[in-house]
Amino acid sequence: MSFRASVLSLYPEMFPGHLGHSLAGDALRKGLWSLEARNIRDHGIGKHRAVDDTPFGGGPGMVLRPDVLSAALQGAAPTGDLRPKLVMTPRGRPISQALVRRWAAGPGLVILCGRFEGIDERAVEAHALEEVSVGDVVLAGGEAAALLLLDAVVRLLPGVMGTEASGEDESFESGLLEHPQYTRPADWEGISVPAVLTSGDHKAIFRWRQLMARAATRIRRPDLWAKYVAEAMGAIDKGDKIT
Repeated sequence: MSFRASVLSLYPEMFPGHLGHSLAGDALRKGLWSLEARNIRDHGIGKHRAVDDTPFGGGPGMVLRPDVLSAALQGAAPTGDLRPKLVMTPRGRPISQALVRRWAAGPGLVILCGRFEGIDERAVEAHALEEVSVGDVVLAGGEAAALLLLDAVVRLLPGVMGTEASGEDESFESGLLEHPQYTRPADWEGISVPAVLTSGDHKAIFRWRQLMARAATRIRRPDLWAKYVAEAMGAIDKGDKIT
């Protein structure tokens, strides 16, 4: 069974967006994955299909109603649907490559896109929604974040990328940022490609790439570097081999 994504949004026309192009779009048309964009407003209340109301306790903005969201979620994922249910929110757990790989290995995702001031907490609790974030920023809505998340997941699905190994040797897969990449011409505007990359010595190339990845991570992402070092020390303590 192919990977199934269901997105709940007030603006379903924003999907598939860029995911309808390039490799993800080709895979979508081939049936390697499917995308269903559902309009939350279809479950709105009354003649005007109201989906939000003022927050209890006062404050600015509007809050998406729990009864509307619950009906939308039940319509997208009825009882027995085993797909993880996510909600895109700045207060959520930051996504990581490890999480992306976990989701890509599963049957699909149900993603709720927040809007306005937020969503009623009772909908989160009642449907055991996993709150996830794409970073410490606030967006107008969860649609852009959902597209980003699906982009990361879909590219890892079997048959989507031209070379299956492409997803294994890149940033975050080993806990490090990716090493620098070079291609032709070997000399451009007086700047030459590092000689080791044209040496044909694959062991030396591997070592160079490891050193460059470590250096980039240490300088650009000290948080990742500290985690990498801690995990490496833990592996040493257990007697594991470190590469």
